[in-house]
Amino acid sequence: MNWDETTDATASERLAGPAAERLVGSVADRDDQAVEAALRPRDLDEFIGQEKVREQLDLVLKAARARGATADHVLLSGAPGLGKTTLSMIIAAEMGAPIRITSGPAIQHAGDLAAILSSLQEGEVLFLDEIHRMSRPAEEMLYMAMEDFRVDVIVGKGPGATAIPIELPPFTLVGATTRAGLLPPPLRDRFGFTAHMEFYTPAELERVVHRSARLLDVEIGAEGAVEIAGRSRGTPRIANRLLRRVRDYAQVRADGIITREIAATALAVYEVDARGLDRLDRAVLEALLKLFGGGPVGLSTLAVAVGEERETVEEVAEPFLVREGLLARTPRGRVATPAAWAHLGLVPPQAAGTGTGQAGLFDA
Repeated sequence: MNWDETTDATASERLAGPAAERLVGSVADRDDQAVEAALRPRDLDEFIGQEKVREQLDLVLKAARARGATADHVLLSGAPGLGKTTLSMIIAAEMGAPIRITSGPAIQHAGDLAAILSSLQEGEVLFLDEIHRMSRPAEEMLYMAMEDFRVDVIVGKGPGATAIPIELPPFTLVGATTRAGLLPPPLRDRFGFTAHMEFYTPAELERVVHRSARLLDVEIGAEGAVEIAGRSRGTPRIANRLLRRVRDYAQVRADGIITREIAATALAVYEVDARGLDRLDRAVLEALLKLFGGGPVGLSTLAVAVGEERETVEEVAEPFLVREGLLARTPRGRVATPAAWAHLGLVPPQAAGTGTGQAGLFDA
């Protein structure tokens, strides 16, 4: 397996900021990357969850092997931490091919991409993470490379410039993106197989936790796995991170065995509640409910109230709160749902004329 030399720098850029510091954040830090390398499944049979994607991908890979050809280009979309990188490695393993890993932000010029493509071996898998962040010149070069296995390198400038065609060996591109809508249609259409990764169910995450505990040599009860899975936001990466923190607590303050009580107590120490909300999530909800009566309130005002940047609230905290049905985005601003009041144990204002407009929102 080959790693592009610029990947580490790009990863560091992605990890900067509040999203990389949260225990329930879906972005992987260096510790996560090291642990994930040991926990990753090696084939499709071992991969947990994403049943439809696994079945479809299995057909694509088996058909390619039967033809003795390289697999079609694959596009994987979905939130961070759901297994896109793991699936790319499984694709290479199933095809018996080496894999090279790089990322869109690392390819700033068409020449960067040409250098990578021209050094590929026949059948090799090129994994391009965050493909939606690739530069436009490199993106346009990728069109021809994917379709015709050829790139044209421009030598010289002005009227004397010459295009030198370089033939490429057949390869499989696996692109990963968290924002498939940002991919231009010409690029998206060149992928032979496109899959969207869904969030995991609690039952699937329980299986992930049990498997990881076995590989980490951690003793965990069935109820302990249920407790961790329920707080993992539907994301295996978060489940594995929470498991490691609960393991630390169990080793230091208990007998090393993870039970429901130990898991709940440990995650309370790390401020992750029963629904998977952490300090930032609860701060946003508490400000919305206690200071603004449930809303509507503008995003900038809400961010000032919790002492965070506007982008942090919008991109780090809000997506999960919206997905959980605790917060809604409306043309007038952010509003809390009845579930948010219930989760924090508060009673929504009932009387009209409170100035918030909240009673009318919930009346209907």
